[in-house]
Amino acid sequence: MAGALISVDPFGDRSRGGSGSAFLVLAAFVVSFMAIRTSARLTRHVSWWPGAVRTGDIHIHHLVWGIFLMMLSGFLAFATTPGAPWWHLIAIGFGVGAGFTMDEFALWVHLEDVYWEQQGRRSVDAAIIAVAFAGLVVLGTTPFGLDDPASITETAVVVCVVLALALVCFMKGRILLGVLGLFVPVFAIAGAVRLARPTSPWARRRYTAGRLARAHARFDADRPAARWGRRLADALVGAPTDREVRPPAREDPPAP
Repeated sequence: MAGALISVDPFGDRSRGGSGSAFLVLAAFVVSFMAIRTSARLTRHVSWWPGAVRTGDIHIHHLVWGIFLMMLSGFLAFATTPGAPWWHLIAIGFGVGAGFTMDEFALWVHLEDVYWEQQGRRSVDAAIIAVAFAGLVVLGTTPFGLDDPASITETAVVVCVVLALALVCFMKGRILLGVLGLFVPVFAIAGAVRLARPTSPWARRRYTAGRLARAHARFDADRPAARWGRRLADALVGAPTDREVRPPAREDPPAP
């Protein structure tokens, strides 16, 4: 029965789920994330752009609207049984809400407005990981690489091994490889055997001074590859405050 529901046209009236709805959520997430990030950049540099919403001294962050939109979309998905195109609109609404909310992921972690600080880049990292995860789901990739599990025992062994490798990736600060490894185990293997980030729990607890120095050298922000990646990220999502290029301040003429 479940297979029959998934096999129908994902954009048809008969199906509310499937890869079609997942694609709508993913597309809405990407578009809304880039749109709200662009709006924030315009608010930062264009005085007349009405991006920030304030009530007195309170700045209402756009993650508030995102949370409300996700809650509304989730409630409608459970409380109603709409057909097309209403179900598609609910999926889009959820994706837009998720994009707004994920753009301020760093605020969840730091509980303060670090949007344009270096810590704010965690929002971009989290969005990339979310897109990678959702993209694999949309493509129909089987979790743990189990395209055709042979037995319960073998399936359990594979799942445990992949989860262990993914956990090692997470402990090493290789979050993206860990997430991808849950679907394509070769990524988890690659992340598990590679050098950990120097600030990761794995490096702090298990690395000797020499190996920790290697990790610092590997992830040195002044490496050419790191500088190129930083410039690309700055161009796409905006530079943090400490790297923002500001015009030189105009000096007032001396008083007569």
